[in-house]
Amino acid sequence: MSQQNEYGLQSEFSTQQDQSTGWKNPSTVNTPSGASGEFLDPENLQPKNFSFNEESVRKGFIRKVYLILMGQLFFTFGVVSLFLFHKPTLEFTQHHPEIVLVACITTLVVVISMACCESARRTFPVNFICLGVFTLAESFLVGSIAGRYNSESVFLAIGITAILCLALTIFAMQTKYDFTVCGGMLLAAMVCLLLFGIVGLFWRTHIMQTIYAGCGAMLACIFLIYDTQIMMGGDHKYSISPEEYIFAALNLYMDVVRIFIYVLQLIGNKK
Repeated sequence: MSQQNEYGLQSEFSTQQDQSTGWKNPSTVNTPSGASGEFLDPENLQPKNFSFNEESVRKGFIRKVYLILMGQLFFTFGVVSLFLFHKPTLEFTQHHPEIVLVACITTLVVVISMACCESARRTFPVNFICLGVFTLAESFLVGSIAGRYNSESVFLAIGITAILCLALTIFAMQTKYDFTVCGGMLLAAMVCLLLFGIVGLFWRTHIMQTIYAGCGAMLACIFLIYDTQIMMGGDHKYSISPEEYIFAALNLYMDVVRIFIYVLQLIGNKK
């Protein structure tokens, strides 16, 4: 009897000790607590919440996207500087326009491939190779365009683009308006801008070019807000998967480049 009482005291003492430490005996508890959405990790005996983990993944995803984006922009800025201050490079592209055509086709093929093929934007190292090829071709195109303008105009356009992108990013993160539901309208506006640009090819006047550049810059700014909110996720209706960090960086990069090109057309003075 004393032995049973002794065991009984030990069992009761161990139960109280388990309750005080927050650990539950696996023999008595078979499933994790579902009422609070938490589970107990036997390694550190600390409750872990699923929503906290998801938020941490999203923050890491955003940091990764912006690091990749900064690398792309620094490389593009270097190529633009090469076209501005190294005259033989600019003359070479002017005497070989077929290289510009190849770069245009390359960017188009890479974007379509990454948009349609999941492995091209998610599988390592294919996703980084595609992003590198696109960045190289796009930087060449931006450099060939910027090389036709004065260096003062190019640097002024870079400064205006940087201020615009920073302000629009802060606005996208702070505003209560959800721009992710405007995907259809943005697509329709982009088609209209494309048709307007085709008309402008046959009717080249200063007013037409100014209107086209102004509308393009405004649309590119809205696209930057749209892509930023999709990347952020949270309370927005639509969000991109954390595995799509390459594609998210690609979208933001194209938005920034478009803003720069349209601003340069608005304020730039050609050589």
